[in-house]
Amino acid sequence: MVQIKTPEQIAKMREAGLVVAAIHAATREAAVPGATTRDLDMVARKVIADAGAKSNFLGYGGFPATICTSVNEVVVHGIPDDKTVLKDGDVISIDAGAIVDGWHGDAAYTAFVGTGHAPELIELSRVTEESMWAGIAAMKLGNRLVDISKAIEGYIRRQPRPATGKYGIIEDYGGHGIGSEMHMDPHLLNYVSRKRGKGIKLVPGVCLAIEPMVSLGTPQTEVLADDWTVITTDGTWSSHWEHSIALTEEGPIVLTSPDCGKAKLAEYGVTTAPDPSRRA
Repeated sequence: MVQIKTPEQIAKMREAGLVVAAIHAATREAAVPGATTRDLDMVARKVIADAGAKSNFLGYGGFPATICTSVNEVVVHGIPDDKTVLKDGDVISIDAGAIVDGWHGDAAYTAFVGTGHAPELIELSRVTEESMWAGIAAMKLGNRLVDISKAIEGYIRRQPRPATGKYGIIEDYGGHGIGSEMHMDPHLLNYVSRKRGKGIKLVPGVCLAIEPMVSLGTPQTEVLADDWTVITTDGTWSSHWEHSIALTEEGPIVLTSPDCGKAKLAEYGVTTAPDPSRRA
């Protein structure tokens, strides 16, 4: 069953989304050479505490931290620790979430540590982020879930190939419903699969976390012995971008974006619904 949210519930999810946006801003500033991934986790914990929110990552399935810190070939679910020290030239994807009054927000971004990054890494992050926005722009009333998958994959496939030969759209992980839980139906692929069909119809109250993960090589992954850390099987570096979005009668609201996604979606000719956090 897909959970349909009321406007009041979406407003609460927007509150959680703004906490996540604050985590992103604070950890992006802290992701510098010499910082450990544990340092970033402590920054996120303070943001959540200061907002009076709760972490939806800490303790989830036994996960021991507040954010996921995935460095270089780590695709997703990297565990913050004191041993992983960020170096000049590293790429890190930070996935963060928060709960406000029982309602969840979830979003991720890729950041460059220091300087000297290869052009293909910068382009990898750009392609991954833009494919996310293409998917968000396809979250329209009357569309189907597959239209989002098609938009994400289509954007990636249209880009010039990197020097490594191809972009690998990660197959084992994808987007998901979000609301009173962090992970809910439906599962959202970042590519089109005939076996999955068209998926649900997009109606007011549907809320999704759209999150493409792309590597500079294989789409295949493996999980390390800690049962969390996911790496590419060929060691190529990857990028991960994510936003939580609510669909309303007035259009989409990017719950985890400071401006509700207004500026980016305007590039796609999409008008966002009013920010529920600013309504009287």
